[in-house]
Amino acid sequence: MLSPFVLLAALEAALRVGGYGFDPHFFKRQRIGGQDFYVQNEDFSFRFFPREMARNPGPIRFPAVKTPGAFRIFVFGESAAMGDPAESFAPDRYLAALLRAKYPDRKFEVINVAFTAINSHVILPIARECAQHEGDLWIIYMGNNEMVGPFGATPVFGWQSPPCAAVRLDLALQRLRLGQLFMDLGRRARHANQPAAWGGMGMFLQSQIAPHSPAREIVYRNFRQNLNDIVRAGVRSGAKVMLNSMAVNLKDCPPFASTVDSNLPPATLANFEQAMNEGREAQAQRLFAPGAASFARAAGLEPASAEAQFRWGECLLAQTNVSAAREHFQHACDQDALPFRADSRINDAIRSEAKNFDSRQLIFVDAEAALAAATDGICGDETFFEHVHFDFDARYRLARRWAEAVEGLLPPSARAWLSQSACEDDLGLTDLNRAQAIHFMSERMLLPPLSSQANNPQRREALEARIRQLRASMTPARVAAARSNFDQRQKERPDDFFLDEEYGVFLELVGDVPGAAVQWERVRELLPQDSVGYYQHARLLIPQQRYAEAETELRTALAIRPSRSEAWVELGNALALQRKDTEALAAFARALQLDPENPQTRLREGKVLSHLNRHSEAIVSYREAIALNAQDWIPHHELALELAAAGQMEPAGEEFRQAASLAPDIVAARYDYGAWLLKERRWEEAGREFEAVTRLDPQNARAAKNVAALRAMRQSRP
Repeated sequence: MLSPFVLLAALEAALRVGGYGFDPHFFKRQRIGGQDFYVQNEDFSFRFFPREMARNPGPIRFPAVKTPGAFRIFVFGESAAMGDPAESFAPDRYLAALLRAKYPDRKFEVINVAFTAINSHVILPIARECAQHEGDLWIIYMGNNEMVGPFGATPVFGWQSPPCAAVRLDLALQRLRLGQLFMDLGRRARHANQPAAWGGMGMFLQSQIAPHSPAREIVYRNFRQNLNDIVRAGVRSGAKVMLNSMAVNLKDCPPFASTVDSNLPPATLANFEQAMNEGREAQAQRLFAPGAASFARAAGLEPASAEAQFRWGECLLAQTNVSAAREHFQHACDQDALPFRADSRINDAIRSEAKNFDSRQLIFVDAEAALAAATDGICGDETFFEHVHFDFDARYRLARRWAEAVEGLLPPSARAWLSQSACEDDLGLTDLNRAQAIHFMSERMLLPPLSSQANNPQRREALEARIRQLRASMTPARVAAARSNFDQRQKERPDDFFLDEEYGVFLELVGDVPGAAVQWERVRELLPQDSVGYYQHARLLIPQQRYAEAETELRTALAIRPSRSEAWVELGNALALQRKDTEALAAFARALQLDPENPQTRLREGKVLSHLNRHSEAIVSYREAIALNAQDWIPHHELALELAAAGQMEPAGEEFRQAASLAPDIVAARYDYGAWLLKERRWEEAGREFEAVTRLDPQNARAAKNVAALRAMRQSRP
């Protein structure tokens, strides 16, 4: 009889031969343009996330054989280190610009291996792979996702707060196809308890973690162990390690969730609620001293209340008591029941780790203090877009601090550091690119839990005001200058795919769709392993009516990353425009599996159903699109057309009215509402709609004819 080990080995071999499972490595070797590079492996994160929720690293490409004399830097962390929401302008990109200008004769390879939603459990195996690739410097900026990332204190991604040894055994087993099989079976068994698709921060709303939860203690222990092993991996590889403390938005980011001990005596709970209500009322009336007193009383009754601590800090800051305010803002962060920010114990662990090594091995950068020093001593919205993601000024300040630390590792240079504006010119950060990144953040502020923060409307309006100002600043002369700058930078750095990406974004924003497509084609050629170049290039082929080409590229993008929901949507569009309606519906259905909350997918699905004369189903799709986003006029308008065709005139009229109200400057919305009013013999209202159309489109003959007829009708009345 075969021994169990032989049977397991045979099964492992059979699974590999049969193509089951995935490559667990972070890097893979690929030949591009006649040269070997290491690039990111899109399947790496399957060890940590269910496939339908898997996060992926950004685009990576560096020579398999290190260029002689090159200074290679690896950057580790999560979404903040990655540069979300604008990876092209991450802190390490500013760092690269600073170093290039300071040391023009030296080649720098800056490789960012950070990505969204990961934590130290994920970063450790990445670090161990990086240790094999001749890094000269490791920059570690991590700690925001310890509680909410894989193996953290919530059950969102599966196993909740296991000890470090159990995590490592699990990850080691998943290097085998057998281990991956058992993992898949386990995830299927508990599938009902997990989200069906990636849902961002909103996935954690039902997974609050009490401030004194035992799960937090396990997470802190695991973080210390992982951090130590990551640093040691860097030191043993021969690299210098730059370890950073974590900066977060303390001043302008209220806690995402605040809990109250359910075991409080009823009288204590009543007194706590009374103190909180009195404090809120006083704060609203700008009576900050009484407000601070009330919140102090509330915090004394329930010390774990993050809201009481935060509001107490706000009242103290309003009285210019900065040091005391900072203390209470930090308490609020530490007690946040949805801990998306590194807290004081994470930073304590980082500072403690830094003391384990001497300066020949490790450089400690107090990023928290460095960024706060540029403010009133407490980081807020001048530093971050929301809770942890850097605004542009902060990116430069952090990169400058890193560059000054790197300076000690290199020969002296008499050149000055680039200014922030010079760095941004080098990176292609125009006001339009800047506005686009801020737009992404403004949209994110519409989603929970950010949307439920008390100051959300004011913070979002501040972002929208910046967007309006930035867009208005781009005169034709500045657009021409930006084009010239991009062209020059591309000549200097022909392999800088981030520069090509931002040039593509810029050209699309100024209306040059063919030019934008050319830039994304360059990205695709430089990064054939990455889905983004294929997706973006295909998306821009569609308005050029190159539908078959777009379909081919979108299928390539989805072969690389099947979880890219927006690519399924665009594939559906390309198919629908070729009248491949059944295939288009299948693509939209796949997109909705991955992102069921996307109203645009429902809208486009409805249009295809309508074309197939499946009108009752189209009506359902349009109603679902409206339920997801009632402020978009298009599904109201499409639904109205369907209802009118079905003879349901009264509900059709309400939808026409909604569309016209939401889109007062859109000719189709105003004209069709006017036409419905005309059929209903509501002459005066119809006349107003047609008059609006003639103002918007003076050449609209049909509207002008209706206006004339209605005026004649009025004049003929006795």
